[in-house]
Amino acid sequence: MGDSSLAVEIRRETGKGVARKLRAAGLMPAVLYGHGREAVSLSLEVSALEFILKKSDAGINTLIDLKGEGDIQGAIVLIKELQRHPVAGSLVHADLFAVKADEKLTVSVPIHLEGTAAGTKLGGIMEQTMREIELACLPGSIPDSISVEVSALEMGDAIHVGDLVIPDGCEKSVEDSVTVAHVVAPKLAEEEEEVVAEGEEAAGEGEEGKAAEGDDKSESDSES
Repeated sequence: MGDSSLAVEIRRETGKGVARKLRAAGLMPAVLYGHGREAVSLSLEVSALEFILKKSDAGINTLIDLKGEGDIQGAIVLIKELQRHPVAGSLVHADLFAVKADEKLTVSVPIHLEGTAAGTKLGGIMEQTMREIELACLPGSIPDSISVEVSALEMGDAIHVGDLVIPDGCEKSVEDSVTVAHVVAPKLAEEEEEVVAEGEEAAGEGEEGKAAEGDDKSESDSES
């Protein structure tokens, strides 16, 4: 059922030292869990997982058949989480989530805009406010992406969730009225950016204020 297969081995030793040895050998630690199964520590080839991710348009929504010992053999998984090295960008850990063919699961699917909005030819700016949408699908029905044509959009026009073509067998939890993308005038776009910047600045000042209060309290406690 999976789009790709991946060989894994049960990892019976854990810890940072073990992880370093694995990575030095071109391997990486991973963990398998889901559907009531106890979490199992695994190891797998980094290059094999990178190859799967690169060749598939589905990215982390790629269904993978595991090859391994015991009940791991034939398990179908999705990549729940990937960790990469903050500097090198190489894979360092993966969470693999076991799925069932007849049970829906919630995944995030990217939204792709196709075409060039007519309004941008008049100076408008296309803003995509939603880049992915959560869908509940059977594992075999997960779309690689949701595409929407935007060529007909004039200045002030918008695409909403209700305009998206959701594949059969998938359900969305987002309201149809939520905006996915719109064409706005340059001035309005600048104002929106300023509002966002002001909000972030205010949030930062609020955090600093809380930190200062915490410091004052700590000093007071230490003096007493």
